[in-house]
Amino acid sequence: MSVLKIEDLTRDYGSGKGIFHVSFQVEQGEAFGFLGPNGAGKTTTIRHIMGFLKPMSGNCTINGLDCWKNSSAIQSKLGYIPGEISFFDDMTGTEFLDFVAKYRKLGFENRKKELMDRFDLNPKGKIKKMSKGMKQKIGIVSAFMHDPEILILDEPTSGLDPLMQSRFVQLIAEEKKRGKTILLSSHMFEEVERTCDRIGIIRTGKLVAVDSVEALRKRHMRSYTVTLDNAEVAKAFAEDFGGTRDGQQVTVVCKQSLENIFMHYYGGEK
Repeated sequence: MSVLKIEDLTRDYGSGKGIFHVSFQVEQGEAFGFLGPNGAGKTTTIRHIMGFLKPMSGNCTINGLDCWKNSSAIQSKLGYIPGEISFFDDMTGTEFLDFVAKYRKLGFENRKKELMDRFDLNPKGKIKKMSKGMKQKIGIVSAFMHDPEILILDEPTSGLDPLMQSRFVQLIAEEKKRGKTILLSSHMFEEVERTCDRIGIIRTGKLVAVDSVEALRKRHMRSYTVTLDNAEVAKAFAEDFGGTRDGQQVTVVCKQSLENIFMHYYGGEK
């Protein structure tokens, strides 16, 4: 069942800026990776999903509800990490998380303590004095603490060290198993490969590819044929590299990494 559905979504800022006829959907229990460099249209798309922007044309819905018209009804079931998190800097981390809990009308049964332990977060200090990584941890806890059904995550591991990134990847894997619907925008190719079922690549405001990681790899497979000195050397080469042999020739098929596939779309090729 499609939880998040975007259909022909367009917002034209002029001079080729904006998003144009963007369409994709995310199923229940699926993590969808949204890839593109800064300025490609990822954040503009996400702002429409969050109900911050009204579509010029097209629409986006969550569980059949229009993201613009029904944003307040959607928010209670949604967790969001923005690409650039803004806090009340004069608050401590503890005060901010308490504020979020009160805003969401959460009782004692919430995931704050569990998440703080998972990410080694001590939120007692002033937010304005915290490092980027500490602020990101607060953003993660505030997005997940009410156990939302839908997660919209824009560069969620920005500023985290490798250990915390790994813990976040594990958290996403657990949330998928629990049936959560996840949209993950990231520059971390390994993170996307480890967490996402399907990938959407956006370029200058237009989707240029939407498919599973495995399907994208198959589509961009490359084969290489080499000629060896003799059949015996060719046989050993084929065994070592998993190729197919025809006499002295060996053909090896290589799947591309997600990063290489991404660069295909951004390296000037149509």
